[in-house]
Amino acid sequence: MTRATSRRAFLESSALAIPVLSGLETARGYAAGETITVGCLGTGGRCQGLMRSLAKVPGVKIAAVCDVYDPHLASARKLADPQALATKHFHEVLERKDIDAVLIGAPDHWHTPMTIAACQAGKDVYVEKPVTHDLGEGARLLQARDDSKRVIQVGMQQRSMPHIQKAYSLMHEGRLGRVFRVHLTWNRGGETRMRKGPMGVDPHALLWKDFLGSAPDQPFDEYRFRNWRWFWDFGGGILTDLMVHWIDVAHWFLGVDHPEKAAAFGDQLASKGVWQTPDTIQCVLEYPGESQAHFEGTFSNAHRGAMITFMGTQATLYIDRGGFILTPEPSSKAQPESWILGTNPKRGLDFYDKPDAELFHLTNWIDRVRDRGVPAAPVEAGIAAAAAAHLGNQAFRSGQVAHWTSA
Repeated sequence: MTRATSRRAFLESSALAIPVLSGLETARGYAAGETITVGCLGTGGRCQGLMRSLAKVPGVKIAAVCDVYDPHLASARKLADPQALATKHFHEVLERKDIDAVLIGAPDHWHTPMTIAACQAGKDVYVEKPVTHDLGEGARLLQARDDSKRVIQVGMQQRSMPHIQKAYSLMHEGRLGRVFRVHLTWNRGGETRMRKGPMGVDPHALLWKDFLGSAPDQPFDEYRFRNWRWFWDFGGGILTDLMVHWIDVAHWFLGVDHPEKAAAFGDQLASKGVWQTPDTIQCVLEYPGESQAHFEGTFSNAHRGAMITFMGTQATLYIDRGGFILTPEPSSKAQPESWILGTNPKRGLDFYDKPDAELFHLTNWIDRVRDRGVPAAPVEAGIAAAAAAHLGNQAFRSGQVAHWTSA
């Protein structure tokens, strides 16, 4: 029986409850009952999903929304406070003295510029991953955070999932022995998204030049606007969009912050002539301490879904977004253990009905905004995970092994 099949059988017979969220902590930065006002920047589909979760966090008001595309802005207004500011210009949100923090869901190439501007305006930040669009942006982000003393949470919500926190404890109890290899996947089926066709984007409803920002000037393209993740000017493909989630978990568990070298092979097997980034890719990262991470991702087949497996001398630890399974080696005295929260996989094995990772992660952010503590996914972790993906993309685009440099 395969590991995937074993997991499905286990899921069908398991229905463990998720722990209840703890209440907000008494704060040093904000009084316990004080409302924290949040502005949302880049309110497309992902940001709107986060807004729905943020609305469930006690003591929060969404007081402003911003997007360069009219339909996104109109949809976001319905999720915000009735009196919320709605604007196409994000600096108008940052200039507001009544905004305490911002949630950034704009395309990747805007993450660092918006985060730095928000810090300089005195706003705490929740920013989607990858936090950087290239390797050179990390130092500027750290400087902005340190100068402003702002709280920055990166949207790598695995760090707030209770079963992954538990799995981290098991690993650091020595249950796996020594880990030499980590296997990561993020596979999806969906060739239809790789085909061009009318998308109904009205260019008159979009500030295209503002969408471009620091990207090279280019004619309006509705497919690129809708699918910016797969074009180098705006995103970094599967590695920055998806691998960063699990490579961050690998960094966290192994106590490392960057690979020493990377090799990657990929192609546009179903998206040729449509995407710039590969729709199928293999990436191998070598870390200090004789650890290797192997990532595989494709958009043509959802087998294995999204998961990470730590292969140790004493046991193997399988984790996905719905649970974990620890399986001892035949010669080991380690005890098996599992914790399955998600029983209803969505889109193959990408997501599960439980836990509500966005709610956990956003609650952690608001807690840290209140008490000025370190969030679950601090900016250093976001920079490190993104850097691993950037190094992998360097290897892919050059066709050579990419080596880490401290410069």
